[in-house]
Amino acid sequence: MDGLLLDSERIVQRSWDEAGKEMGIPDLGKHIYNTLGMNRKARNRYFLSTFGADFALETFNRMTSDVFFRIVGETGIPLKPGAKELLEYAKKHGFKIAVATSSSSGYAVQELKDAGIWQYFDSGVFGNMIEHAKPDPEIYLKACECIGISPSECFAFEDAPAGIRSAHAAGLKVIAVPDLVQPDGELLALVYKKLDTLHDAIPLLKEE
Repeated sequence: MDGLLLDSERIVQRSWDEAGKEMGIPDLGKHIYNTLGMNRKARNRYFLSTFGADFALETFNRMTSDVFFRIVGETGIPLKPGAKELLEYAKKHGFKIAVATSSSSGYAVQELKDAGIWQYFDSGVFGNMIEHAKPDPEIYLKACECIGISPSECFAFEDAPAGIRSAHAAGLKVIAVPDLVQPDGELLALVYKKLDTLHDAIPLLKEE
């Protein structure tokens, strides 16, 4: 969802930088490159392992949330190019659609509603509904189960390395649409197709 459908990762990065500045830790935003696709639990573990057990995690989470929602309140979260068009096409032509996001259900559903695209989804699996975060395949296996389709018959649209690994391990055909991080050669070997934007995905669906 974040970085694929919603252009939100840059807002998250900005919120981390602002919180880090207040906490006396410069360039905290750069750590987003190591945490893309993680749910909150996994991200918390990352910060504690990186900065030590005395890292003010609660303060960081509170400050970043405040900054994020302040920015969103001012500007909203833009849709990524082609996101709505792809969802409209898929829905119109009978594709089953599930969102598999590491974000929590409360946040994710509200943001998808605010973006005007929640109604296109048949189901969703969220970060607070799984035990193992991406790159573990759990979230994609559950998403396929929710819509009643075998993983081998599904496409997974992903922007982040952890998500690509998760979907591939679950047995889906992975379509990479990179956002902040370009996949390296190892990741590209796991990818069915790499696209510049979601606009380019509709021709793929027309072939199905």
